[in-house]
Amino acid sequence: MLNRWFKLSEHNTNIRTELLAGITTFLTMAYIVVVNPVILADAGVPFEAVFMATIIATVVGTLWMAVFANYPIAVAPGMGLNAYFAYSVVGGNDQIGYEVAFGAVFVSGIIFIILSLTPFREKLIEAIPSNLKYGITAGIGLFIAFIGFRMSGIIVAHPENLVALGDLQSAPVLLTLTGLAVMITLMALRINSALFIGMVVTGIIAYFTGALSFEGGVAAAPPSPEWFIFGSPLDAFADVISYGLYAVVFSFLLVTIFDTTGTMIGVAEQAGLIKDNKMPRVRQALLSDAVAKTVGSIFGTSPTSAYIESSSGVAAGGRTGLTTVAVALLFILTMFLAPVVNAVSGIPAITSPVLIIVGSLMLGSVAHIKWNEFDEAFPAFLVILSMPLTSSIATGIAFGFISHPLLKVVSGKGKTVHPLVYIFAVLFIFQLIYLPH
Repeated sequence: MLNRWFKLSEHNTNIRTELLAGITTFLTMAYIVVVNPVILADAGVPFEAVFMATIIATVVGTLWMAVFANYPIAVAPGMGLNAYFAYSVVGGNDQIGYEVAFGAVFVSGIIFIILSLTPFREKLIEAIPSNLKYGITAGIGLFIAFIGFRMSGIIVAHPENLVALGDLQSAPVLLTLTGLAVMITLMALRINSALFIGMVVTGIIAYFTGALSFEGGVAAAPPSPEWFIFGSPLDAFADVISYGLYAVVFSFLLVTIFDTTGTMIGVAEQAGLIKDNKMPRVRQALLSDAVAKTVGSIFGTSPTSAYIESSSGVAAGGRTGLTTVAVALLFILTMFLAPVVNAVSGIPAITSPVLIIVGSLMLGSVAHIKWNEFDEAFPAFLVILSMPLTSSIATGIAFGFISHPLLKVVSGKGKTVHPLVYIFAVLFIFQLIYLPH
């Protein structure tokens, strides 16, 4: 039955290979169950809510990908988007609580579902200049890495220079540097589960040094998930209008679209699943993320994304949705480990190295930017620089979309800019001047 449903023979694979690939993917991305609650806690979201919402969104999106798209690509709350949610949307505006912000995620999820069912989504992707896409990815990477340095105490606030080097002799910083050393060593050795193993090693060190304790035990019944934290679907749309969260919704939508699409194409290409330069069942694959994003917001987590860590499972032989079924089942089992995750999430030294390394990986996209063409490079540079310095992904995107068409017009290349980009530029100018950002 499994062979027929997932077409294992057609993809030259078998049940054992697919299950091992699923375990590999799970181990490389399991850190999100710990890191996501840590980041969203800074927005005031209760640990239990984020913990369960993270797992529910991951299971829903990953199973949808498995059953309807038959791809070995896992879906989970995205790194960068959770930081944007916590530090820009909620942290950047005292009037907006996490409940209202989850409503904005829900609205963007509904729009994402609609776009995934229409050709407009492909047109939107084609309209955005490639260099801006690369800049957005790199800027988010710097933003995430900066958060990791700040959370761990490696970088601290400074009254004159804004930031400065922290106390490298303090216990939290030393533990963070130890964990970082372990992880980058494992990464250099090309060990698939480097981040997960590094967190485990750091946790063990923290336990024996007294920094980590499991007073609530190791396993327990899963916490009861909360439904519709933002009230109701009507409340979500009403809040977006009343608080003027149009730019927030657009940012959630824009980053998710590019991040998910790029990851899906990259992993599918690695697995040899791209046929005639096209991705079969792409609509079902895109819907997996859109549905997970919407469901996740209902239970209390930031937007989801296809996970590049899925490439580790592909490298281990995963070629079908059976791989992602295994991933989803393993995430379901983690529901019973809430006490462990809760204890670990309270130690920044365990999670900060993950943020720093993920940030470094995302920065790799700068290699694709056309640095020798000023009208292409400078907008991407603005995006990359402004995201960590303003603590706002939306502001970085706005600077890029405003400067790109402006430079094209003054250099006589205005006709090469897609009309949608001009529309976005006007909307972002209005947002920067009149709306919260």
